[in-house]
Parts: sequence; structure tokens; C-alpha cells
Amino acid sequence: MSRSISSSFLFFFLSGRKVQNSLDLPMFILTGIPGQEDVHLWISIPFCLMYVISIVGNSIILFVVKTDPSLHEPMYIFLSMLGITDLGLLIATMPTILGIFLFNSREISFDACFAQLFFIQLLQCIESSVLLLMAFDRFIAIRDPLRYASILTLPRIAKMGLVCVLRGVAVILPLPLLLKRFQYCRANVLSHSYCMHQEVMMMACSDTSVNNIYGWFITVLTVILDSLLIFLSYVMILKTVIASNAECLRALNTCVSHLCAVLIFYTPDIFLSVIYRFGKSSSPLLQILLGYISLLLPPLLNPIVYCVKSKHLRARIIRIFVK
Repeated sequence: MSRSISSSFLFFFLSGRKVQNSLDLPMFILTGIPGQEDVHLWISIPFCLMYVISIVGNSIILFVVKTDPSLHEPMYIFLSMLGITDLGLLIATMPTILGIFLFNSREISFDACFAQLFFIQLLQCIESSVLLLMAFDRFIAIRDPLRYASILTLPRIAKMGLVCVLRGVAVILPLPLLLKRFQYCRANVLSHSYCMHQEVMMMACSDTSVNNIYGWFITVLTVILDSLLIFLSYVMILKTVIASNAECLRALNTCVSHLCAVLIFYTPDIFLSVIYRFGKSSSPLLQILLGYISLLLPPLLNPIVYCVKSKHLRARIIRIFVK
């Protein structure tokens, strides 16, 4: 009798452990565009085109800047940093986005999801820093053109790039570490085709107040601080141009492409942050579209904007294809 009771207790204990482990699902389930599953294959066509154009455009700029000594200037080196960051962002998002729309591959492991959200956040943080460096570059070029090359030397630019990467790693690395300590006991179905910190955090069954506070800290330290510093840089540029009153249009024309890149990067990102924190009643489709725009639009449009506005760069690219 006691042996049967012990066996029953052991069976119940193992069953309980099995149920508990089934709740701690080893996978997240990604989602494409809800309600449009039947046409996902057709939706994949514009996504594939965006990826191809973005990868080719950024790769061409990197190749031209590397092989042409006349482009070894601070402005084009910072543009190369931007291109590398955009390529990294494309590589980080392409497997899951195209996997869903082309192959209906929706499952992603916890570790892969945490790694993806880390790299997405990291690369966006680095891109924000690079845009800030590019604003500083334009300020130096207009404020002190005679000392421009001596101030922004190649070793100094390399140190700036290293600081951007280290700053991003230091700020973003706690995110997956904080998420990894949670228990996930819900359906774990995400509403995007890639992993986002805010959404993965909502799947947790634990108290996420620390993550919420740290998420706000990251937003203030990167998006808000960098955008304010970029704004101050352009205020100083305008003051310099107005005070000098010489070649104003030509000086400001060199900033147009950078201003476009700043607007393309920050506008959807700010809207998305506001919607996730305050727009609880907003349309889920709007959140999904803004998410795709914030990830895929900057890598797509940055090469186009800089090729259109920079005659020197455009001439070098045309020369490659003409040969």
C-alpha cells in the first residue's frame, strides 16, 4: 500500500514538473501581418525588394568609399559607418521577417529571440550615435573649415566609432539579461515578425517594473539625448551661417542629406515609443507598420538620399557602372 502511494506521489510530482516545463515554453511564436496570412507570399515581394535594394545600395557606398581615395574624408567615413550599421540591422531582421512571409517559419527560441532584440536595439543605438557624429562633422566643417581635416583625423574618427559601439553595448546588454531572468507562462505569441524588448517583456509573468524603468532610461539616453544634441548642433550651424553671411546656401546644402537621414530614423522610432507606452488603444496594425518602417526605411532610403544630394559620391558610383 505504501509503495503504491509512493508511486502515485512520484507520478504526480513528475506530472507537475512536466506541466510546469510546458508552461515555460522554449519558443516564441512570431506573427507576420495579422489577418493577411493568405497573402503573406505576395507581401514578401516588396519586403524582398526592400532588402535587395538596401543591401546593394549600402554595399555600393561602402565599396566606393573604400576604393576611392578622394572619398577618404570624414563625411564619407561617417557615411560608411552608417552603411555598416544599416547592413547589420538588415542581417539581424532578415531571417525572421522573410522566414515568416516566405516559408511561414514562425517559431524562434528564447535565446535566439533575446539575441535578435539585443542586436536590433544595439544597432539602432549605434545608428543614433553615428547620426550625432555626422551632425558634429557638419558643424566643424561649417564652423572651422580650415581646421576641419586636422580636427577630424582618421585615428580620432576611429576612436569616435569605438565609443559609439561601446556605449551601445553598455546600454543595451542589460536588456536580454533582465529578460532572461523572467518566467514566461503565457502563449508567447508576439505580434511582430521579429523580437522587440517591449513586447517580449509583456509576455513575462513576473514584475517588469525594472525593465520599464530601464527602457525609459535607454530612450532618454539615446533617442531623446541624441536628437536634442543634433538639434543644438544645427542651431549652432545656423548661428554660424547667419553670422558669416557668406555662401549660406552652399553651407546648408551639405546638411540636407543628413537632416533627411535624421528625420527618417527618428520620426517613426519616436512615434513607436510613444504608442507603446501611451497609445494602448491604438490600432495594432499601426504599431506593426511603424515597426517595419523604423527598421527597414532608414537602410533603404539613406543610400538614395546621399547619392542624390552628393554630386561627388554620385559621380564616383556612375563611373564604376560606366566602366
